[in-house]
Amino acid sequence: MSAKYVVGIDLGTTNSVLAYAALDGDKPQLEVLPIPQLVATGTVESHTSLPSFIHLATAHEAEGAALKLPWAKKLRFAVGQYARSQAPQAPERTVAAAKSWLCHTHVDRREAILPWNAPRQTDKISPVTASQRYLEHLAAAWKAAFPNAPIAKQYVVLTVPASFDAVARELTREAAIGAGLPDELVLLEEPQAALYAWLADAGDRWRRSLRVDNQLLVCDVGGGTTDLTLIQVTQEKGDLVLERVAVGNHLLVGGDNMDLALAHHAAEQFQKKKVKLNPWQSVALWHSCRAAKETLLSKDGPKKQSISVLGRGSKLIAGTVSIDVDRAQVEKLLVNGFIPQCKLSDRPIQQRVSGFQQIGLRFESDSAITRHLAGFLGMHAESTRGKPVMPTHVLLNGGVFKSEALRSRLMEVLGKWSGKLAPKLLGGSHDLDHAVARGAAHYGWIKEHGGMRIRGGVARSYYVGIETAAPAIPGAPRPLQALCVVPFGMEEGTQVEVPSSEIGLVLGDTVHFRFFSSAVRKQDALGAQLQEWDDNELVESDSLETALPANKKNDEPYVPVRFESRVTELGVFELWCVSTKTKDRWKLEFSVRDDTEAELA
Repeated sequence: MSAKYVVGIDLGTTNSVLAYAALDGDKPQLEVLPIPQLVATGTVESHTSLPSFIHLATAHEAEGAALKLPWAKKLRFAVGQYARSQAPQAPERTVAAAKSWLCHTHVDRREAILPWNAPRQTDKISPVTASQRYLEHLAAAWKAAFPNAPIAKQYVVLTVPASFDAVARELTREAAIGAGLPDELVLLEEPQAALYAWLADAGDRWRRSLRVDNQLLVCDVGGGTTDLTLIQVTQEKGDLVLERVAVGNHLLVGGDNMDLALAHHAAEQFQKKKVKLNPWQSVALWHSCRAAKETLLSKDGPKKQSISVLGRGSKLIAGTVSIDVDRAQVEKLLVNGFIPQCKLSDRPIQQRVSGFQQIGLRFESDSAITRHLAGFLGMHAESTRGKPVMPTHVLLNGGVFKSEALRSRLMEVLGKWSGKLAPKLLGGSHDLDHAVARGAAHYGWIKEHGGMRIRGGVARSYYVGIETAAPAIPGAPRPLQALCVVPFGMEEGTQVEVPSSEIGLVLGDTVHFRFFSSAVRKQDALGAQLQEWDDNELVESDSLETALPANKKNDEPYVPVRFESRVTELGVFELWCVSTKTKDRWKLEFSVRDDTEAELA
């Protein structure tokens, strides 16, 4: 069965969206799918976005018929509006920010750890499972709307942050396949998807908005992350071409941080009322502040908004305490805290208050998005033919920028950095809520039918750690070199031999493979060997500990190999170790699976 539709899915930290277009049309007609979901006990409504929250049901809720959907009469959990609304009352049963946990290298992302720090007796699920639950809900909504077009048979484009490394992408893909999406689904970077949505809306007019040598900054501030991407406008055979030339690091600063800042402000107001919040009341307050922020910063938001927390003890309703927060005060708090005025030479401030750090989401210590942006532009100063990297155009995305105050301040700061030539804001009727999903669907459609595509290839250079041959020194490990096996920009669907001397691959014994990536060393060619590097240049990805199977005909402790790298059409990276003496080949995948993909071919 051939695909009838292209389906674009924005698996968001705060909200998820599904858009689609029929593949048989002359032009893509992008539509957003209304998603049935629980909004209250026993009440189902359809909305164009699915809040990325899960409410883990109590035994009483699971036994009753309160949690049900058109395709499921009894549920042990609820996804969407109802789950988000329950967060202030039941934070210990609310899973949120699962997407941010997918790229957390210091926890087992397949382990049941969410809700994080919930009591031990509480049911928990893993970040991968949570992501799968969101996608399962979207897949079920699709099936209800299009019963004759199974989603597993459609052309599905799933978006991920540009800053996601190979492991986080693999985990996202694993969750998607577990949810019933096709094995051949395509992963697309979210900032690129936002730009594809703008291209879809602009049509051929986009060529009148951009010119050769323009630099477009896509600044995507979502619920949990800030994603920065630079797009260069070039020319080829007389036609304009868009090329992604730089992506930022994975920055855990976004709408969630703003909610926490507002919660901190509200806690001070409660303290003035002699109300001291316990830890779980503080979590509930955070969730309440998320709803208050969205209401206050909406286009026609009220001047004041009430925030409440349940009291402690048996008389919860009687003990409920409320305060009012002022819209103007909230805007000032968030604008100055997250989009402060700063210089282009400023850099994020690293703050350490203790030698011990709680294991949790690795939020940025500096909340100033403008300083992170200055660091990004400075770091990629060589991305555009040696010219100073100042964007000529800006495309904003993410629910945070629904606020006029936040949009204006960011453009004001960029204008001061640029001098007389202030960057132009693209967008017009740009849909901040649905742009990423719509752009993903548009990308899939033009990939099938032809049209303007953003060039870029892989967003990072990838390296393997090679232990050098050196005399043993007591207490000191042998020096490690980093061999570039995938250069920045390597295109999907390509396979290359990595030039290097023969390398000994240990077989039979459990050994440790180390992998690294870099978003800034774009000049490293395939086969480049690094003897030393700065900590901010190379980031170590999840290491791999496994025993590669030995060939029964070969009893040597290691075999000489060379590397072959492949980036599939789906954006999955494979590293092959090819024997120089036999026909044996071993495949290593950048994965964190317990049953590691290390096989003899």
